[in-house]
Amino acid sequence: MLGLYFTVIIAASVWLSRGKLQNAREYFLGDRKMPVWAVACSVVATALSAATFIGGPQMSYKGDLTYLSANIGTILAVLLVAWLFVPAFYRHNVMTVYELLEVNIGPRAKLAASAMFMLGRVFASGSRLFIAAIPAALVMFDRVESWQLILAIIVLTAVGTLYTLVGGIKSVIWTDVLQLCVLVSAVSAAVAVLWWRIPVPTSEILEALRHPAPGEPSKLNVLDLGISHGRIDFSQYYTLLTALTGLLLFNLAAYGTDQDLAQRVLTCKSAAKGSWSTIVAILVSLPITLLFLVAGLLLFVFYQRPDLMGSSAPAYQPVESPKIFVSFILHEMPAGLRGLFLAGLFAAALGSFNSALNAMASTAVGDFYRRLVPDRPEAHYLRTGRWAMGLWGLVLGAFACFCVYWQNPNNPSSEKLINFALEVMNFAYAGLLGVFLTAMFTKRGSEASVIAALVTGFVVVLLMQAGIWELWTSKLPGHWDQVKVAFPWKMLAGTVAATTICCLGPRKPKPGNP
Repeated sequence: MLGLYFTVIIAASVWLSRGKLQNAREYFLGDRKMPVWAVACSVVATALSAATFIGGPQMSYKGDLTYLSANIGTILAVLLVAWLFVPAFYRHNVMTVYELLEVNIGPRAKLAASAMFMLGRVFASGSRLFIAAIPAALVMFDRVESWQLILAIIVLTAVGTLYTLVGGIKSVIWTDVLQLCVLVSAVSAAVAVLWWRIPVPTSEILEALRHPAPGEPSKLNVLDLGISHGRIDFSQYYTLLTALTGLLLFNLAAYGTDQDLAQRVLTCKSAAKGSWSTIVAILVSLPITLLFLVAGLLLFVFYQRPDLMGSSAPAYQPVESPKIFVSFILHEMPAGLRGLFLAGLFAAALGSFNSALNAMASTAVGDFYRRLVPDRPEAHYLRTGRWAMGLWGLVLGAFACFCVYWQNPNNPSSEKLINFALEVMNFAYAGLLGVFLTAMFTKRGSEASVIAALVTGFVVVLLMQAGIWELWTSKLPGHWDQVKVAFPWKMLAGTVAATTICCLGPRKPKPGNP
């Protein structure tokens, strides 16, 4: 199955690149001829990544279904992006979303935002590559010590970079469609096998999830207000309050200011089609996310309720939760389905990795290189874009290796993988969203205040990281150092601070306007 998957992916990349690309715009925007459904599938494949493939089941295995409540903020954010952001991008015919800042504020605003995007994408995509290396190391070595993880990262980086170089964004989108099909087939097969292996009726499974242990809350809980003992609980990640505040802002930044996701929308024929692609993407992603969470619930019954399993109970103790889904696949799935699952896993990993390479290369060439080296033939910029992809592949691989020591998967107290993957994106998203909100919806903002806002967003999120937060809040009155702050609240604080700073700068009038 793995051999078939890699053969099809390579063949698809070669076939899709059979026509000669004429210029960098075609390489990075697909000549704006991509259909809505394909773009939507590519957005879903990019957004899910290996973090969802491994971290989704972990969320419900260790907790409940409240991760679904995050989609309230996602839906609202996507509707706002489709209504306000996408038409603005098409109206100004941009190749990267940061060109909009050049139109509204100035060229240095565009360059600063592009630089922050690339820094944030190194954090985000590098961490996702690290997460993908956990199951890859289990498959290759049956262990996840540091050197095994680093070797797995090298393999994934090499494969992802090589096949992304071939055909540009068009190749990325069509292979994403194929990889999404593989991904959904894999998790569906895993859920079906789990359901079949648990030898009790569905009603008993549901009852076991409602009452997992004496005194423990139901694992079927979907919505949590986020208030405990009359106060906001800042340590909770996925509540109604975070969905309507920090998670709403987070997804507004992801779909509206992150070139990685926004670039796909820019490949559609018109603004209306681009807007529809984002809406279709979120509608498609909801049932897929639910599938991953259901897998985690069934894994809980399979491993933690031997009283229900009887003679079908596994003869081994489950490993730590970051590896729980992969461990089940390697030990319990039939060989063919095991290969399908692993193909789906690598599809998720490579789908998000290759899209990041394309987005970072398009930003580096479109926003920086063309400015430094103007008036060259289009073939020159196309060749430069491919070199940029290779360079960014090395950078992402290096950061993923750093994550091996930053987020040790063998440590039981380590952050849940999805939370870790989302947390690192805050560093760039807070400042970027503050700048875009100022540029699009106010008459304020200068090139200097844009740079200050991007730095402010980064610093505010940095100051709210666990160790640093405890260090400086311990000097404040009260017990602020004992308060644990979940990443949605960091996003809210960073965005408010960045927007405020950005609005302090006066907007220069455009030439010809008073």
